[in-house]
Formats: sequence, C-alpha cells, structure tokens
Amino acid sequence: MLRHVSVDGASKADAAELFGVSRPTFYQAEAAFARDGLAGLMPKPRGPKGAHKLNLEAMAFVERHLEGDGSIHARALAEQLESELGISVHPRSIERAIARKKKP
Repeated sequence: MLRHVSVDGASKADAAELFGVSRPTFYQAEAAFARDGLAGLMPKPRGPKGAHKLNLEAMAFVERHLEGDGSIHARALAEQLESELGISVHPRSIERAIARKKKP
C-alpha cells in the first residue's frame, strides 16, 4: 500500500480504499514505516508489558514472607497481599514473579 503511493504515484486516499483500510490507518502505517522501517509495520504485543501489579512494594512483601519459612504457597501469599496491601494478584502471577527473581 505504501509502495503503491510512493512508487506508483497513487493518492493516499485511493491506496487506502484499494487496500481496504481507512485513511487514518494509512497515515499510521506511513508514520510507523518512516519511524521504524519494515519492523514498524509488524504487529506489537498487546496488553501489559510486565507484572504491573507486583510493583517493588508487593515484591518486597512477597520476599519477606518467603525468607521467613519459604514454604508459604502462592495462594496464601495472594490472600495476604489482598488483605494487607489491598492488591489483588492471581497466585500464578506470584509464582512467575518468584521464578523471574530466581533466574540469574
């Protein structure tokens, strides 16, 4: 679509219509290509990029409880996080965060 405009000289509106996208989508693709090249046109992962609920305070809380006896389960940690800090976290998120901490 971008090539159709730059090489073939088609109008941006015509190219967008020909390829079945809106003009704003064409302009977004054009800007992404100008900024990042071909990689800018690749789809980006959606959603949170990290453990946004398990911030430094929550991880410090988890680590303190793990240092105590180390046998506490993620489900119990999740319940304590909610009751003491008001943070609702799935137990599996806690397990993944602990595994990330163990990796060198």
